[in-house]
Amino acid sequence: MKDTKRQLLMHSDGKLDIEMQEYIASLKTVVVSAEKTSNTKSTQMGVNKLSIKVIKKVPVVFGEADVLKVVLSLPGVTSTGEASNGFNVRGGSADQNLILFSDATIYNPSHLFGFFSAFNADVVKGIELYKSAIPEKYGGRLSSVLDVSMLDGNSKKWGGTAGIGPLTSKFTIEGPIKKDKTSIILGARTTYSDWLLRSLNNSDYSNSKANFYDANLRITHIINPKNTLYVMGYLSSDKFNLNNDTTYQYSNKNANIKWKHIFNNKAYNVTTIGYDRYEYGVSSVQNPVNAFKLGFNINQTYLRSDFIYTPGNKHTISYGINSTFYKLHPGSFEPIGPKSLVVNNTVAAEQGLESALYLGDQYAVNSNLTINMGLRYSMFNDIGPQKVYNYVPGLPREQSSIVDSTQYSSGKVIKTYSAPEIRFSARYAVSDNASFKLSYNTLQQYIHMLSNTVSISPTDIWKLSDPHIKPQQGQQISLGYYRNFKSGMFETSIEVYYKTLKDYLDYKSGANLVLNHHIETDVFSAKGKAYGIELLIKKTSGRLNGWLSYAFSRTFLKQDDPLAGETVNKGDYYPASFDKPHNVNFIGNYSFSHRYSLSVNVVYSTGRPITLPLAIFNLGGSPSLYYSERNQYRIPDYFRSDISINIDGNHKIKQKIHNSWSVGVYNLTGRQNAYSVYFIEENGKIKGYQLSIFGTLIPFVTYNIRF
Repeated sequence: MKDTKRQLLMHSDGKLDIEMQEYIASLKTVVVSAEKTSNTKSTQMGVNKLSIKVIKKVPVVFGEADVLKVVLSLPGVTSTGEASNGFNVRGGSADQNLILFSDATIYNPSHLFGFFSAFNADVVKGIELYKSAIPEKYGGRLSSVLDVSMLDGNSKKWGGTAGIGPLTSKFTIEGPIKKDKTSIILGARTTYSDWLLRSLNNSDYSNSKANFYDANLRITHIINPKNTLYVMGYLSSDKFNLNNDTTYQYSNKNANIKWKHIFNNKAYNVTTIGYDRYEYGVSSVQNPVNAFKLGFNINQTYLRSDFIYTPGNKHTISYGINSTFYKLHPGSFEPIGPKSLVVNNTVAAEQGLESALYLGDQYAVNSNLTINMGLRYSMFNDIGPQKVYNYVPGLPREQSSIVDSTQYSSGKVIKTYSAPEIRFSARYAVSDNASFKLSYNTLQQYIHMLSNTVSISPTDIWKLSDPHIKPQQGQQISLGYYRNFKSGMFETSIEVYYKTLKDYLDYKSGANLVLNHHIETDVFSAKGKAYGIELLIKKTSGRLNGWLSYAFSRTFLKQDDPLAGETVNKGDYYPASFDKPHNVNFIGNYSFSHRYSLSVNVVYSTGRPITLPLAIFNLGGSPSLYYSERNQYRIPDYFRSDISINIDGNHKIKQKIHNSWSVGVYNLTGRQNAYSVYFIEENGKIKGYQLSIFGTLIPFVTYNIRF
């Protein structure tokens, strides 16, 4: 920015806004960062922060900047396979991650079979991923919190961006509704991917269709220097069918209003009220006699109020309350049209109220030692109307052991769970550039995802805790060493962790999860343990920048439910479906000049566990398979490298439109990474197959403009 000077006469505390003008430097720029040493000086550990500028440099499939794909390159974060929805953090399942988009909860964060994330990079400001020292204000999940923040619209002038790629187009516009008072940013994306499915050599997909769209809105209104209002809206929809009449669709709908009030220069409050909805549907109308619609939705209304009070240099106190009311419709199977003979089958709705109070204090004992102590007390009420099945005491929960049921009226509290959650972290500086950190967390999760797949799918069902299904409980202890080199140009860290899980939901063999009126008969409680070590080397500035990460992690489960009715792996620990011991990621960016840069992405990971058939035996004249214990084998290891060249247009100061190109190749080596291995019977013989999502290299070209 250009230099500016003011002559001030101070009478009392107050706020003074100084407007500055942009300065275009023709020489090397100097970046002044408030977070240059945050990795060594803050008490937070297991936290990764990325700006959208960094995210947009990472090459991804089809050239679309993707928040989730970059998150997967961070240490301790994995996925179950290529183009998978969701992610796994430090041995946790995908549903144990709280994904927030400007404070709205996103239940399915992906588009188009997982090829794209639900977040339009042009409206994203940055991301924060909390893996161990999770702040007191967050709760409801065991593994992590991914907080994606939105940009505020430009309050000075109108502008925007647009882009076109092989599968998607996007447009964003921002500007002042009232200059220096009210601003707006609006972004939208859509796809035209049908041509790709029709161009596949496999005729099974020649008549397939797949499309999605999303839209984002954020309005910022400054009422006065102490009060600001934010309005956020998000809408997304996916719809596809694969060479048949059956159509799948799912959508997110989110909206909230946030009020920030500054009491004085020591205290402020942020209060948010909002609504989230996620739903999916499967339908078929080709045969009028069998025409049907299968649907599920989850609705939640929430209120959060967070306070920050800084009485002096030694203390930063945070406290607040939040409450979320859930209403789930676990499934309905309905006829479509007057000719349909489909019998209506609807699982009763569920309701629940999750509430929490929290208090935390970050205390600077001295210049070397800082402690963050917090306590969060959470409570969950399972609320009627609901029918609860009663089982024979001491016998496994099965349909045959149901003795009767109890019907609870609307608004009746059926079951209450509550527990304190401890949040503790500490930092001790051994020098100006190095520190040790320690953290310990306990967490509760009252909502569960029921899925027969290893990654999030559009037909997954969410279930609230009830008298039979207890909340998941977790605790984690972490220790880390952080050190910066060459004035913070290089950031390094090493973290070790150990976590335990209790009442984690796993599934009986052959479990039926869809339209199940007594789901507790097909699930059982398991306990788990996870441990690992994570290393990160990051170069933050210079022509060459990026990071290299390595993580060794293990996750094991053990059935300990006396009412399960079956044993898994003879009662011993077995690897979780997302247990991948070794993970290596390299992200590198090299700037040849202001206009030309090269980006490289290299990924390696151990193959995930699977259950394989060990032998074939004859049963009633037909071959049958004898399977191994659960998850005792693995699919082949995963390796992929990507490369892209980024070309900016000319850097003339006075021009209405700035453009840029991104040209690259995804899966440069054309490796056929296995997503899964499966076996089927063909002509009386059992044959095994390997499924690959991307079995070849994929070139891409993306064009973007900014005005």
